[in-house]
Amino acid sequence: MSTPNAFKEQPIPPWKRAVLKVGSSLLATDRGGLSTRYALGLADFITACHAAGREVVLVSSGAVAAGRMLLKGHSSEDISSAPRQAMAALGQTQTIALWQRMFDRPLAQVLLTHDDLRNRRRYLNARATLRELLTHGVLPVVNENDTVAVDELTLGDNDNLAAIVAALIGADVLLIATDIEGLYTGNPRTDPNATPLDEIAEITPEIMHMASGAGSALGTGGMRTKLEAAAKAAAAGIETILFNGRDSDVMRLLSRDILRGTRLRTSASRLQARKYWLRHVPAEPGHIHIDTGAVRALSRGGASLLPKGVLGAAGDFQRGDMVEIVAGDPGALKVIARGITQYGAAEIQRIAGAHTRDIGQLLGYSYGETVIHRDDLVMHDDGRAPQVTGTATPVAERSTSEIRNRR
Repeated sequence: MSTPNAFKEQPIPPWKRAVLKVGSSLLATDRGGLSTRYALGLADFITACHAAGREVVLVSSGAVAAGRMLLKGHSSEDISSAPRQAMAALGQTQTIALWQRMFDRPLAQVLLTHDDLRNRRRYLNARATLRELLTHGVLPVVNENDTVAVDELTLGDNDNLAAIVAALIGADVLLIATDIEGLYTGNPRTDPNATPLDEIAEITPEIMHMASGAGSALGTGGMRTKLEAAAKAAAAGIETILFNGRDSDVMRLLSRDILRGTRLRTSASRLQARKYWLRHVPAEPGHIHIDTGAVRALSRGGASLLPKGVLGAAGDFQRGDMVEIVAGDPGALKVIARGITQYGAAEIQRIAGAHTRDIGQLLGYSYGETVIHRDDLVMHDDGRAPQVTGTATPVAERSTSEIRNRR
């Protein structure tokens, strides 16, 4: 029966790829170690998603809680750096083993730190790894690398890590499983007048104030960190769903795209948010010069930039840098697009004009068949693209005859 303080059932938008964050309160026992009590329902949900052709990345806490039981002589109050890192090292294998027991498909452990995600090249490598795992039907299980992270490099909590991973892989939705039904106007455990918030259009300071800062005895953050994560996801055009991962009925409804919890909307589409960032992030000095065929493919077909359409490169940019793409005669080059390059200037110079199948032979390795993937590329809005200025040191562009010979 419905009660005044109950969340209503509501449909959620269709999705193809999701990040599911599961906190320690759903996995750890009061005595230490891990339990499958609530993990089974979450695993059934993931299995149903896979059966429907959907992709899921699991961000799982629990390593420190699992390791605490194995590291003798440390109480639950001991959260200093070295013991916590030792607990994480011990508990990571326990966490992966817990999840692997519940799936027939292979799992892959992915440990990340802030340094991995703020460094452009590591960011690209992490994204490529996660996407490759999803392509092969593997369930990635992500956690912060507490074993090596130091205070100034930690992501802080797995809620925020989940939001960053959602943006990293281009997820459609961020799912956060918690131990309460959703977001209330107050703390429902202490405030009898707290009322449920089924939907939030925007995370305002007033909304943040409603969330208590403290989490459970086993977690590192409460509802406030979940709202911080939702705000990060919203900035990337990703909606967030908060729900009770302990409620089997809620889990069954969620498998049918029905939510009984809180839906945090975003005003921007994922594509709009991504394109806005690509347009405004500063570019490195230099450029990639492309031919007329590549210009047509990028502007009309929404294609990725392949080495065959590249004439040359200028500057000293590296893999992962934002670079401008230019076209035209050498004396009158115009910027027609910009994007995050998969190869450095020197590497592009070696593969310019080549077929994608020859990249590995020419370089001795390959970061993929694209110089700039279409997801990392944005065209200028109109035909009045700016003319290239400055004198970026060229990486001697290949002659037209040399490029023809290479093809």
